Amino acid sequence: MRDAEIDRVKRKRPDNLDAYDLVLRAIPHVYVAMPAEAAKALPLLEQSLALEPGYASAHGLMAWCHEILFVRAGLKEGNRVEAIRHARAAITHGRDDATALALGAFVTGMVEHDRVTAIEAFERALALSPSSAFALFLGSAILAYAGDAERAIDWGERALRISPNDRLAYVPYHVMAIAHFLRGRYEEAENCARRAVQYNPGFSIPHCILAAALAKLGRTEDAKRSAIEVLELQPSFSSSGFCTALAVTPALSESLTKAWREVGLPP
Repeated sequence: MRDAEIDRVKRKRPDNLDAYDLVLRAIPHVYVAMPAEAAKALPLLEQSLALEPGYASAHGLMAWCHEILFVRAGLKEGNRVEAIRHARAAITHGRDDATALALGAFVTGMVEHDRVTAIEAFERALALSPSSAFALFLGSAILAYAGDAERAIDWGERALRISPNDRLAYVPYHVMAIAHFLRGRYEEAENCARRAVQYNPGFSIPHCILAAALAKLGRTEDAKRSAIEVLELQPSFSSSGFCTALAVTPALSESLTKAWREVGLPP
């Protein structure tokens, strides 16, 4: 197990080690970041919390599962509500747990759109564990969708220096793709999106960003192929749904939506 993986699961264990084991079994499903796998993780996490109701990291992973289901499986209000509830519980119960704080912060920023609280929680996580690639990975996403492109790139690059071959490396690469796209650096956006796809080909978002970057570069046929891949992975995808769900900053959402419309992705 790599150092970053140890940092990720080395948390304040609950009194009930069965609850801990259930969380470890859920993690591989959550990290895929797509609905079918998140649905497999939920029963494991529910069992964990039944055994240990105050288990902060279990709450954080539950929050992430519901965020995945909300954003990429139909924008159901129930998933949004549950994501926020568990994210807040992760932050409350995880004050001394960098992993739980990062999970709670990520979901709070992504679906509750409370980026002030999210960044404060990320900063607490990094104060507890300055070398936490996990906190930097997830924090970079909040910064990118808020339009803070250069800081998002900085956090993503820092995380990759700490853990260059991490199984979550698709997160900073897709974040850096977004940040470069926002700054009009479309070749860099394409390159980063392709790296994200390599690390997690089943994750729909890098394919979205790749389609947009290729459209901006005038490579329309390649962009349309990426758009088809998006809809195969996430049939419910729509530009407005995605941008609204994540409160994407207007400068980014307008540019993405225009590019996606050109290559046939639903408005």
